[in-house]
Amino acid sequence: MTQIITKSEHSTMQNPFIQFFKYIFLSLKILKIVAGGHGSTREKNS
Repeated sequence: MTQIITKSEHSTMQNPFIQFFKYIFLSLKILKIVAGGHGSTREKNS
């Protein structure tokens, strides 16, 4: 499967700053879910 990528999309993908912010944003979302899901159980156990 090949996708046609426009020049603007390609430059966005190549931009390290955008990649960095995407990565931080995703990791923060995951951390929120993990901390929210496990924080309550930890508090109950301790």
